[in-house]
Amino acid sequence: MRFQKPLVKGTLIKRYKRFLADVKLDTGETVTAHCTNSGTMKTAIEEGAQVYLTHHNNPNRKTQYTWEMIKINGDWVGINTNHPNQIAFEALRDGEIEKLQGYTSVKREVKKGKSRIDIFASNDKEECFIEVKNVTMKSENKAVFPDAVTTRGLKHLNELIEAKAEGYRAVMLYVIQRMDVDSFGPAREIDPEYGKKLDEALWKGVEVIAVQVKVSPSEIRIVREIPLSAK
Repeated sequence: MRFQKPLVKGTLIKRYKRFLADVKLDTGETVTAHCTNSGTMKTAIEEGAQVYLTHHNNPNRKTQYTWEMIKINGDWVGINTNHPNQIAFEALRDGEIEKLQGYTSVKREVKKGKSRIDIFASNDKEECFIEVKNVTMKSENKAVFPDAVTTRGLKHLNELIEAKAEGYRAVMLYVIQRMDVDSFGPAREIDPEYGKKLDEALWKGVEVIAVQVKVSPSEIRIVREIPLSAK
């Protein structure tokens, strides 16, 4: 996924009210940016760190900027939760994820029952429902999800379990927007119920795939799949 226009560089002053962040631009101007990430961002926030923003020429927006990434431990961490779905869609379309290659049709936001699944992929042999999650939190060298209790996440796992029982291929795809980790697992200490439900989903045939992306001010690209940790 390439950014369509140059990003704006600045320094994080503070994040507050979950969805807002004050940033001092390199020009010296202080602006308020929208933070799409509603989680705690426990390991993806550092006041005084470099950040990049997208500027929007839309007078109807409450804020004219969206916070895209932050530099942590010398590398960029993507915090825009709107991007993983686009990253995943492009990757499936272009055959960039080895375990999800071979689909001739890839669609976003496909209705299933009363819900919408992030991605629906198909070919002449199978149909596959894919839910996508953004991951920014780490524990030591492991990426973990979620960073706060998530009833929505439980709902999505249940929907994938149901899809698998109905004969579809079902995949939970975690997009890890940082490079300083080498495995992925559920954050059991934060949300034990999510961890249990993920275990159940795996046991019932839902596939779990974690891909690591390299974030930069020009693009976000998939680098590799990383292994799952059972702990």
